[in-house]
Amino acid sequence: MIRLHHCHETRSMRALWLLHEIGVPFEVVLHGFDKSLRAPGYLALNPAGRVPALEIDGRVIWESGAISEYLCERFPEAGLGRMPGTPERADWLIWLHFAETISQHSAALTQQHIALYDDAMRSPVVMRLEAKRLEKCYAALEQRLAGRDWLLDGGFSAADISVGQALYMARHFAKLEPFAALSAWYARATARPAFIRSLPPKGAALLYTRDFYEAWDG
Repeated sequence: MIRLHHCHETRSMRALWLLHEIGVPFEVVLHGFDKSLRAPGYLALNPAGRVPALEIDGRVIWESGAISEYLCERFPEAGLGRMPGTPERADWLIWLHFAETISQHSAALTQQHIALYDDAMRSPVVMRLEAKRLEKCYAALEQRLAGRDWLLDGGFSAADISVGQALYMARHFAKLEPFAALSAWYARATARPAFIRSLPPKGAALLYTRDFYEAWDG
């Protein structure tokens, strides 16, 4: 049995979406936004105390990029990876891991807007700077997607999943609308049944309680 340890609205959604796209049976263990991830039982699975952690083939894999690569190589028939030696391998790796470049800025903004509970702890400069960095990421994607339906010419892949999930979080802090090709791509990606199945269910406790968080001046 494949078992995914998951929190709503976190990077573990990448693995959840990918598993739904692959179409293999799996189980989800849902964790909250609390200290339970620091409990000894969970730290035995992921010593960083974070999600995702994936139990598969008698071992545990953590780090969302590693999980994506492993699953694509474990289930090559799904066509979501690009195997070593194939022409699109390098581009696939670049865009698969570009999701982390996006997510580091979203994580900084999540801390500023949500995790820091006192306005005195927040930095308007950091908020504005990180939002601008997200827009630079969007510009890179806009350039890549001009004239393409997906990030790779060979079609939809795990790279689209990883970047799509990163934008699912980033759009809370930087608007997609000024980027036409990126917006159209995001609409295609998020219309996929596997993406919809990976969303938090109605009534779930959410990390983001607003659709958009404006940078502020303090």
